[in-house]
Amino acid sequence: MGLKVLGFRGGVHPFHRKESTQDKAVERMQAPRLVYIPLQQHIGAPCEPLVKPGDRVKLGQKIGQPKGFVGAPIHASVSGVVKDIKQMPHPTMGQGIAIVLENDGKDELDESIVPRDIEALDVDELKGLIFEAGIVGMGGAAFPTHVKLSPPKDKKIDVVILNGAECEPYLTADHRLMLENPQDVVDGLKAIMKVLGVERGYIAIEDNKPDAIRTIAEATASMPGVEVVRLRTKYPQGAEKQLIYAVTGRQVPSGGLPMDVGVVVNNVGTAAAIARAIKTGIPLIERIVTVTGGGVAQPKNLSVRIGTLFKDVIDACGGLVGQPAKVVSGGPMMGIAQYTLEVPVIKGTSGILVLTKQEAETPDPGPCIRCGKCVDACPMRLMPLFISVYSLKGDYDNSEKLHAMDCIECGCCSYICPAKRPLVQSIRTAKRVITERKRRAAGAK
Repeated sequence: MGLKVLGFRGGVHPFHRKESTQDKAVERMQAPRLVYIPLQQHIGAPCEPLVKPGDRVKLGQKIGQPKGFVGAPIHASVSGVVKDIKQMPHPTMGQGIAIVLENDGKDELDESIVPRDIEALDVDELKGLIFEAGIVGMGGAAFPTHVKLSPPKDKKIDVVILNGAECEPYLTADHRLMLENPQDVVDGLKAIMKVLGVERGYIAIEDNKPDAIRTIAEATASMPGVEVVRLRTKYPQGAEKQLIYAVTGRQVPSGGLPMDVGVVVNNVGTAAAIARAIKTGIPLIERIVTVTGGGVAQPKNLSVRIGTLFKDVIDACGGLVGQPAKVVSGGPMMGIAQYTLEVPVIKGTSGILVLTKQEAETPDPGPCIRCGKCVDACPMRLMPLFISVYSLKGDYDNSEKLHAMDCIECGCCSYICPAKRPLVQSIRTAKRVITERKRRAAGAK
């Protein structure tokens, strides 16, 4: 491919560790006997249950309705009986309410499942379908997609970017999706561009995935206004602001959103989920999960029903190898460590990492030697060492003055720090305190 390679300032180059799964085709995991579907799987308002214990449900039936505009419905990922609605472990929230379904093994489709034609749907119908299908960002953030596709009228969008970077080490779910289902990715992009009235679209992929670049380029060859772009392999190349700068040269302002520079970014998995919802009528009830790390017997890419417990997914990969030192939902840089395997796969679960002691080991932190490597690595051009020092002292006012809220929590600073200081962790604390202060101040008015 003769495409120019695009990038951004800063970032780091962690070991990829993708070799275990990058060449493994996606396998469809058999649905378990019980699934646990959390009422909240996205940023925004949680859902109210539409069913009660004892009810029978069909595959794809809506079982939870969000309480606000920034929310997405949830659906039954198996057909069967509602066994319970109860509090249980949640992979991103610690705890949450989940609807427990007992699978009858029949996969009986709900009557609402009706295939549609992208070309025949108008903008409002497409947007409504995306909402009703419960589509959220599949890259991990899980922001409701219909909200992202409804920018204010004063924000003119002229570019759509599909994020196929998958820059997190270990993860290969998006890579396999682009290789095995390129048409879904392309059809999803077509639907997004139609909703936004945009004529310029990009699919951005890191240059360590040349086979995906070729496959997607072939699939888009006849699409006017759509271009595949090569990104320099560097973490966090998939972060929205870095991706937008690399592809368009536009800089999202401090505190701003991609729509402020006329861009909407979606993950390739999100686009594919939109296409499948349109073409099959089946809402978002299943996703690809990379299951890997030295602590799992047979690393795989699995297509998993939403609500499947991590322990069932790991069992489908041959089980554990010894006692794992750490289990992470997502990638190692921005993922969330889990305290139990009794947590369900949700819409934003891109990976399950089972790390050995050697893989998970981090040295004890030492004093800052003022080398400045964290400043060079920060893709947001912040000064992590000073923000961190203020945060550790409880001086959140000065942390905010140094733009702590602009931190994207990518973890580059902690990764590159030779003293192994808890930089991103302390900045995350500062952000949480600053946000809480603002919330209380707004509530006091």
